[in-house]
Amino acid sequence: MMKKGYDVVIVGGGIVGCATAFELAKRGVTDVLLIEKGYLSSGATGRCGAGIRQQWGSELNARLALESTRIFENLEEYTGYNHSCGLHQGGYLLVAYTEKEWEQFKENLKVQHRLGIDSRAVSLEEAKEIVPYLNTEGMFGATFCQKDGHADPFHCTQAYARGARRMGVEFATYTEVTGFRTLGGRIAGVETDKGYVEAKTVINCANVRAPELAKLVGEDVPVISERHQALVTEPVAPLIDCMVMSFARSYYVQQTPHGSFVMGIGPKEEPSFNFKSSWQFLEKNCAVMCEALPVLRKLRVVRQWAGQYDLSPDRNPIIDEAREAGGFYSVCGFSGHGFMVAPRIAILVANHLTGMEDTMDISRFSARRYETGELLLEPAVV
Repeated sequence: MMKKGYDVVIVGGGIVGCATAFELAKRGVTDVLLIEKGYLSSGATGRCGAGIRQQWGSELNARLALESTRIFENLEEYTGYNHSCGLHQGGYLLVAYTEKEWEQFKENLKVQHRLGIDSRAVSLEEAKEIVPYLNTEGMFGATFCQKDGHADPFHCTQAYARGARRMGVEFATYTEVTGFRTLGGRIAGVETDKGYVEAKTVINCANVRAPELAKLVGEDVPVISERHQALVTEPVAPLIDCMVMSFARSYYVQQTPHGSFVMGIGPKEEPSFNFKSSWQFLEKNCAVMCEALPVLRKLRVVRQWAGQYDLSPDRNPIIDEAREAGGFYSVCGFSGHGFMVAPRIAILVANHLTGMEDTMDISRFSARRYETGELLLEPAVV
């Protein structure tokens, strides 16, 4: 049962929303309501590959990932969660199929090393040692970071949510936001299908729905929705320990601790809200992945699914306050890497809202950068 009003209302129960609720509560802001139209992590978080990598090409993203990884490494203790969050640091092997891409990888390593990230260039022979079944034909080189890996997106989200709830944060699941009220140029409250609640601050973490909600307060958030698909195979004995990823061929593949392979490819599609997976994806994914890892040819596919990337123009996050509705913040545009940077993004947002100092400048994530041309360019994205 929702109260009459709250200091903060968060819209979106994925890992970004739940982590932000937790970080606010840690800073003493506990009069918080998180609203989710489904169950927690029912949107992008629960449909993602849950990869965690620090091998980025821009210092900003590398920092976000590095500092988030440190939190993921101790998330159970950090949040007081009594279940494993499934972190497996088997590493990421990033493979380059063009000379230009290989040169960019080497530049990316310089950025990573300045921050103390333990990544390295590997020869094709070393790549085969890391992933014995890898087909290296056509590759120019690869980079590897042992501390990259993946985690369980559901348990990570629950860790934050339960920690926040223990500190007094309230949750309203299966509740849909239908509108907002403003007063004197500031946010005043949230309309839902379960009733109206007053709010001094609203944080819009609704992923692909974020632009739609922002428009209700007169804000244009430049984010589009793009379908991405994935599949999982039957479980087999351990074959690879790391994630293998290619930007040029837009694929990733990993073997989970229980033996199944999770994989996907990222063909460009027209913006849509299509959550259905297709036979065309199944056919193309299997062809691409069986060429990269021929050992996969004999595996049976158990299921496939689709999710949505909230793509920003420069494929980097947007954290911005609405011009015509003070106190309304949109936190979105993660473009497929929201899970792996969520811990640090939540800290940044919570520090900003509570007036605490932060070593990262939140204004760099403002959507105003698209007006000034100061884009956050990132070469290491699918």
